[in-house]
Amino acid sequence: MVNDSLTAERGLALGYAPDAAQPGLAALLALDTTLGGIVRSTSQPLVGQMRLTWWHDALAALATAPPPAEPVLQGIATHVVPAGVAGTDLAVMIDAWEVLLDDPSPDDAAIALFGQRRGGVLFAAAATVCGGGDGRIADLGAGWALADLAAKLRDGAAAARAGQAAARHLAAGLTGTLPRRLRALGALAVLARADLAGTAPGSPSRVGRLLLHRLTGR
Repeated sequence: MVNDSLTAERGLALGYAPDAAQPGLAALLALDTTLGGIVRSTSQPLVGQMRLTWWHDALAALATAPPPAEPVLQGIATHVVPAGVAGTDLAVMIDAWEVLLDDPSPDDAAIALFGQRRGGVLFAAAATVCGGGDGRIADLGAGWALADLAAKLRDGAAAARAGQAAARHLAAGLTGTLPRRLRALGALAVLARADLAGTAPGSPSRVGRLLLHRLTGR
């Protein structure tokens, strides 16, 4: 039920994007899910590193060759690259996930790098797909990524530090009014803030907050 609620909330948030941008946003989030799944399912760091390296090279190759028969890469090639996002830019996300392969209890520097190179890169690409960036996108992306990291780290002290960093980024990013084209990303950040607060997925307060963001951009 919780996973169903999270999926429904994400679908609602993505619906705030311009119609033409929605397939691109879905493709970017599918890429993020795939990379995270590699780290979570890998018990041997060397194997995980090899799999992440394959994705790094495959993303970088999108600049010069058609994608292989892999649905996520095909989605990126079809809906993201034509919007002006280079595969080499997305390949930087690999650095973030490698941090967790190297150390499941990251220090402050590793936490900051994870936020920047997972969420910051992903949200910058998503903003491009949606029609243009904004000075708050880096904070929104880092906060979103770090809130998720805080929920999944087994080391309690590292999780607390990630949560604190997420809260700082989200406070900086969720200021003022976001333009309508970027409210899908703002909505994902709103959900991340609700996660930090411990609000149950699918609860009326979370859904109401999403709807308010759609209407006001705040």
